Amino acid sequence: DLPQVRDMQFLVSDGESFFHEERRDMSSETEYLEEHGLGVRITSRERADRYHLIKEIIADPHQPCLLIDARLDGDDPAFLARLHLYVLLAPHLGVGGWGNNGNAALIVGHEFLTANKNGVWLALGASVPFIARSCGFVGRTDGWQDLNSNYKLDYQFAAAEDGNIALIGELDLGKTRSFTLGLGFGRSLHRATTTLFQALGTPFYESRSRFLDQWHRASTHTFPLGVFSGDGGSLYRRSRELLFAHEDKTYPGAMIASLSIPWGEIKGDEQLGGYHLVWTRDLVNSVTGLMAAGDLTTAVRALIYLACSQQLDGSFPQNFWIDGTAYWTGVQLDEISFPIMLAWRLHKLGALGSFDPCPMVKMAAQYLMVKGPVTPQDRWEENSGYSPSTLAANIAALICAAELARDRGESISARYLEEYADFLECHLEEWTVTNQGTIVPAIKRHYIRINPVDLNDPQPDENPDHGIVSIKNRPPGTQSEFPTAQVVDAGFLELVRYGIRKPDDPLIEASVRVIDAALRHDFPQGPCFRRYSYDGYGQQDDGGAFTSYGRGRPWPLLTGERGHYELAAGHDVQLYIRAMEGFANPTRLLPEQIWDQPDISSQLLFHGRQTGSAMPLMWAHAEYIKLLRSVADGKVFDFIPEVAARYIEGSRRPRIEFWKHNHQPRSVRAGSLLRIQAKAPFILHWTRDEWRTVLDTASTMTPLGLTHVDVDVAADETAPIRFTFHWRDPDRWEGRDYLIEIEPLREAV
Repeated sequence: DLPQVRDMQFLVSDGESFFHEERRDMSSETEYLEEHGLGVRITSRERADRYHLIKEIIADPHQPCLLIDARLDGDDPAFLARLHLYVLLAPHLGVGGWGNNGNAALIVGHEFLTANKNGVWLALGASVPFIARSCGFVGRTDGWQDLNSNYKLDYQFAAAEDGNIALIGELDLGKTRSFTLGLGFGRSLHRATTTLFQALGTPFYESRSRFLDQWHRASTHTFPLGVFSGDGGSLYRRSRELLFAHEDKTYPGAMIASLSIPWGEIKGDEQLGGYHLVWTRDLVNSVTGLMAAGDLTTAVRALIYLACSQQLDGSFPQNFWIDGTAYWTGVQLDEISFPIMLAWRLHKLGALGSFDPCPMVKMAAQYLMVKGPVTPQDRWEENSGYSPSTLAANIAALICAAELARDRGESISARYLEEYADFLECHLEEWTVTNQGTIVPAIKRHYIRINPVDLNDPQPDENPDHGIVSIKNRPPGTQSEFPTAQVVDAGFLELVRYGIRKPDDPLIEASVRVIDAALRHDFPQGPCFRRYSYDGYGQQDDGGAFTSYGRGRPWPLLTGERGHYELAAGHDVQLYIRAMEGFANPTRLLPEQIWDQPDISSQLLFHGRQTGSAMPLMWAHAEYIKLLRSVADGKVFDFIPEVAARYIEGSRRPRIEFWKHNHQPRSVRAGSLLRIQAKAPFILHWTRDEWRTVLDTASTMTPLGLTHVDVDVAADETAPIRFTFHWRDPDRWEGRDYLIEIEPLREAV
């Protein structure tokens, strides 16, 4: 989770007339070494094709060391003999350029370059000697500046301390133009150098063979889902391997969202966060993708890791470093739900071994019931309110928690969890469906992205047509607030994914037509979708990097989500599978976003290809694998039968309304059950006839740590319910009365 290097590349000069760098002056082709394994071969050619550089790149099979086996070649031996080859490395230890220290060092006769910062060290060396070495400050005394001035490395500085530095070494090609370069890491100079020279002490072909053998072994028990792909299984194989590569090796089970920093070229040291952090949503999607491919052990490790990362109140941070330390401290209720669903899936498969996830599940479910139903952030991490996708995850998770409880014989807890899920489900349309749609004039009723109620208001206006959505990351001087009916996303499709709504539900189908009109972009590869209306998170229109604003571009991830909906609806999904395959780059990395405007070649932006956003995005790779598995099974892999049995196949349940101090409904429908919930025991002092009759009802404590009083509201009831609390510990009165009006009984829509 801590990128340590900004970049490393080779530089070539003849010492007299030119100086080339790989990144700017050569064209390159990248291919994998074999069908399995993330070792790559990069061939970089000078544009005049007088020489080329072939590199095979792997990780040492057993140590934290990058290995590059390289060969400088060409057709003219005399020309090649004039060339000087350098390696240039820019350390950014601890995710930062400033404060790095570099040295040219020597150990038992072996020369190398090293850098350190805050107890993290790297060591750079090769199987051939360095002719010259230098440590300089970027933009002033670094090797690139030196070579660029007169094509020679004139200065050899032994050290560069406490700054933004670069290390350079000239490789001795007098005896051979083939060599192995190593970059080792450690928590001390001794560890980094030992790692480096032990890795270099093994012939590269042996490390290469062992590296590829390990990947072959990792692929032996993979489900043959490639037969359902459109590219012979290429993206499937790489997606699975990339997911494995994103699990940390020191904190097993910790899977980061991406080994990338979106628009990292413009980020400074004050911006530590990229996607190299743990999000529970991304982690659970990643391991569920691996489960779809046949791997359960990684998912169990991830579940245990999450259980150990859970906070004392049952929640999970918005995202966190692999040691569990929170980075962003927001709360997203779907991220509390995903670990519950993962626990249920592994339980159903009998894969949990001796690990008991129920304490974690109980704490997370309690958090949902205490802190919900309004989420502080939706899945796009920006707005609070009622979100269809978040509510879908919450409902599904609570039913999963109920099933786990029932399997343990805890029927009271199971029923309570189900009834809270019922409360959320019966309000879905009231909270998240507009009746004033304008995107498609003929469709007035459809799901919205979010109903932005105030998180801190226990009695907000919950009418979706009264809200105004504030959109983040909008360009300066442009509108940033819009009526809720105008802001849509495809999050409501999660209702179908988990089995809460049928795919042919008229409201679902109408909402699909709306997002097609508002968010769909058809590329030659196939359809792709933007996150939501007026999104500002993405490449700027002139091709510039996203700074604090931009324009949201289509996400291949959402093509996979749409494919799952189409499968649930009984439609052919090959269009969506092939589209995702088409959006992957040549090395089969799926980007977070793709460019939807004409090519801007100077910015390396091409229609239907990646932008400067995250790549690869593990959520997208997992979604692709799950889509293949869903096709293989003939049903959505994430579908939860127990959810569908309750909300699609089951009979209509009595309506239930929850009253809590953070959620105080103004009214309850006649014929409903009103449940007044708290965490501490109380006596409800109440009346249903304007205090002519006074009732005192002791709350009932549940095994979930929640206590409640149930009030049956008769079908013919009209007088409001008034009440207050007498708390038992300490012995005190609430000090205020509450009122709930009675809505007349009406037919459900």
